[in-house]
Order: sequence, then C-alpha cells, then structure tokens
Amino acid sequence: MNTRDLSANIPYRAGQGIEEVARDLGLDPDDLVKLSSNENPFGPSPKAIEAIEAAAADVHTYPKAAHTDLTAAIADQWGLSPEQVWLTPGGDGLLDYLSRAMLSEGDRVLAPKPGFAYYPMSARYHGAVVESYPLAKENGFAQTAEAILDQYDGQRFVYITTPHNPSGSEMPLDEIETLAEETDTETLIIVDEAYGEFTAEPSARGLLDDRDDIAILRTFSKAYGLAGLRLGYGLIPSEWADAYERINTPFAVNLLACHAGLAALSDDEHVERTVETTRWAREFMHDELNAPTWPSGGNFVLAEVEDGAAVAEAAQKEGVIIRDCASFGLPECIRITCGTEQSTRRAVSTLNEIIGGD
Repeated sequence: MNTRDLSANIPYRAGQGIEEVARDLGLDPDDLVKLSSNENPFGPSPKAIEAIEAAAADVHTYPKAAHTDLTAAIADQWGLSPEQVWLTPGGDGLLDYLSRAMLSEGDRVLAPKPGFAYYPMSARYHGAVVESYPLAKENGFAQTAEAILDQYDGQRFVYITTPHNPSGSEMPLDEIETLAEETDTETLIIVDEAYGEFTAEPSARGLLDDRDDIAILRTFSKAYGLAGLRLGYGLIPSEWADAYERINTPFAVNLLACHAGLAALSDDEHVERTVETTRWAREFMHDELNAPTWPSGGNFVLAEVEDGAAVAEAAQKEGVIIRDCASFGLPECIRITCGTEQSTRRAVSTLNEIIGGD
C-alpha cells in the first residue's frame, strides 16, 4: 500500500521547542530562550487561562454554543455579519477550508516564493497545480501588484502574506486593491494577516464591503498567544459566506479554544503589551544586530549572515533558539522572533558574538 505521489510537497519544518533542544544538548530548559517560532513571549492572556480552567470540566460536550459566541464576538469586532466569520483550527485550517470551497481538480494557484509552505501543500491536497511569484531579496522582498500580475495568468487563488513571513515586508492596501481589480472575477485573493496586529498598515477588511473576491486570514496564535490551541478564522465576503456549513469539519474548533479566544478578545491590555514590546524589539534588532536586516511589520526580524544554519546552531549551543531560513530558500538568512526585552537583548548579544564585527 502506497500513498499518492506527495513528492512535490516540501514538509513544513517547525522550529525546535525548548524541551527538545534542552534534551539534545543536555541543557537546563530554564536557561534557554526560544525565538524561532514567532510565538508570544508573554504567553496567553491571563483571562484566557482562566477561561480554559473554567471550561475544562465541560470538554465532554461539543462546542456549539461556544463556537457561536466566539463567532459573534469576532463579527462584532470587525463590523461583519456572523456568517462572514469562518472559525477554523488555526490559520492553516482556513487555507484548507477555502480550498474545499473553491478549488477543483487541475485549478492553478499562485503563491509567493519564499513563503509559507502550507499554501502549496493545501492547494495540492485539493488537486490544484501550484505556481509561484518571486519576492526578491535584492528588492527588499517588496510586494507590488505589478510584480504579481507579471506572473498571473488566470489562477484561481493568489496568496498574499502581509506582513510576509519570513521577510516582514508588507503589501499596501492600495496594491492589494489594484491586484483584485486587475485579476479575473473568479480569482480569489487570499490575504494572510496572521501578523496583522503588529503592523501599522490597515487590514484588507474594508475591501470586503465592495468585493466578493477577497478573503482574509487571521489567527489567535501570535498576538493573542494561543498557538497551542490552534485557533484561526477567516473574514469572508457575504456573497458566498454560507458555503461554510457545507465544508466545515464538524466541531473542528475545540471547546477550550473557543472559550480562550473569547476571553482573549476582551484583554486589550495583553495585546497592547505584546505589540508594544514587539515594536521595541524590532527596532532594537535593526539598530544593534551586527548583520543587515530588513524592515518588518511582523513579530520577527530577518537578518542576513554568511551561513544561517551555522549561526543558528552556534546560537542554540549558547541557549538561544532562532530559525535558520534554508527551508524558505534563504540559507544565508536567520529569522529572530521578537521576545521580551530581556530575551531580545540576550539574543542580540549572543548573535553578535557569533557573527563578529562592530
């Protein structure tokens, strides 16, 4: 018995966890700093923790009411109808849901390169052919409608990541609108705003009022600190929002995630603290790291070094876990998540010792 041909899918490689690294290197987990997975360094909101504890005794029940309550709260936050909010198991769950709703065997999609590995994986799972448009390092990973349209030829999906992982570059709202206007009416522009809380740029949400060819991905994994609960959602045009009931995996978003998400939405102080610290950390790394960096709208910074894997390995031995970017096709780069002030300063100090220079 063999699987179907999966050779075109490049496995998604998550950053190593603290426990894993500590075990491999024989180090004390408490002495390690993990800045490799773009997680919230402050953890989840205390309100979310309380909500999880309060709901724990009810995990024998399906999350129908909790799902409805969270959907309504998100809809209210964005000024949309509840039908336009698709709750999903993580942001990657939305990619699958959109593929279920829209893709037919042989459809083509257009994804950024470098970019999130799950864009092409999800599309291929649903029978699509994956094509790409480049985000060039020499151009600062700039995202423009013109550059994407140069590679566009009627594809069913065009994936946009803003802020972009791993570079941190952003696509201005007017460029997204131009792209939507210049592509076919049956092309869906998927705007991944997983890092949207960390940027000063406006969300593409406003485009949903007048267009039915844009869908927006958001997540609770980053600014809200709920990565382990796998909770995301989509903001969807009203014209086809009712497709959710036909493609949603029953109760895919679990009870604890729903309760935690609802509580996290009410904790503005926690999100504001996370965002403020992230913006400080970005500037600190840009100013103090002995390596070229790119402007970032996310909760991470991309830096250029001679050998990303070697630098990441050396840093790890010193207790600082960062991400080398070979899996993104950028072997000469490292990505450092914005941590607390203490962990960010430690990471920069450690990396500067490894990299050398002034």
